[in-house]
This record gives sequence, structure tokens and C-alpha cells, in this order.
Amino acid sequence: MPIRFAEAIPIACLGLAVNIASAWLLGGGDHDHHRHEHDDHHHIHHGARRDNNIRAAIIHVTADAAVSILVITGLLLARTFGWLWMDPLAGMIGAIVIASWSYGLVRDTSAILLDMTPDAALPHSLRELIEQDGDRISDLHLWRLGPGHLGVILAITTEQSRDHRFYREKLAGFPALSHVTIEIERTVARAS
Repeated sequence: MPIRFAEAIPIACLGLAVNIASAWLLGGGDHDHHRHEHDDHHHIHHGARRDNNIRAAIIHVTADAAVSILVITGLLLARTFGWLWMDPLAGMIGAIVIASWSYGLVRDTSAILLDMTPDAALPHSLRELIEQDGDRISDLHLWRLGPGHLGVILAITTEQSRDHRFYREKLAGFPALSHVTIEIERTVARAS
């Protein structure tokens, strides 16, 4: 069946315009998606703040826009030079682009489903902060609750008479920690 260029090219251009508008609208709702949280002591990686639902929608329409550009290019070259093989080639390249972007999204979403720590440096930062006064973290669990929200369970061994409020104040510099559970085990100071 011959390609009907007079109809296919305008439809592909319309599809490109719709996808560009959709990507712009979806991206406009997240003005601070590149913003990082800073405080006096710590940096929270934006991976903990990322909303994969919005990201998936943006990737979808951006991939569609990229494929539309490939299709338009393939159609124009096929019409101009008779290169009918350009249309299926554009489709194959588009499939590779979509597969590549999809792989990144699946990888990141899988990390959430498996409760992987969204920022590998964060456990070290927490440990460094709590242990700087001689206390010791005997157990630490950190997981993502949702975009911008992390949960943490800390088991702290200390010789001091500190309560959970002391440690909560120390952790206040980590705005992404939305759900904090602190277990304190007191030990007796050894005589020197």
C-alpha cells in the first residue's frame, strides 16, 4: 500500500504539536523539580523528591514527540527522495529511544518498590551526625515513603541521658525525613 504523504505528514505534525504542548504542561507543574534541599549540614538528593508518576507521563509524551520528529523526517525523505525505507527505519529508531527511556524509569521505580535508599550518601550523613557526640547507631533503616518524604528507624546506643527529642532536633536538618522512629539503648559509662 503506498504512503499517502499529503495526509501522513500533516497528521504527524499535529501529533508533534500535541506532544510538545503536553510535555510543556506536565513539566510546568513541577517548577522546582531540579531544586535540591540544603541546610547547614546536609544535602538531600532530589531522587527522594522525584514523582515517578509525573516523570512517566513526561517521558511518555517526550518519547512520542521524539518519535513524531523521526516519523516526519522519514516521511519527508521518503517523499522527496523516494527512500521508502526511511519510514520503517524511523519506527525502529523510535522504538530504541522509547526502550532506553523506559529502562531508566523502570530501574528507578523498581528501586522504590524494593525499598532501596534513594540517596546512597544519606545513611552516612545520618550516622556521621548522630555519632559525632560519642553515640553509636546500632541499626538504621531508611526508605522512601513518597516524593520528597523518607522514613527512618534509628536504634541509638548512648552513655548519655538523652531522649528522643534530642535526636529529633539533630535530625531537623533533614527536611525529607517525614517519619522518624528512634529507639534508644542506654549503656553504663565505663570507668577509666
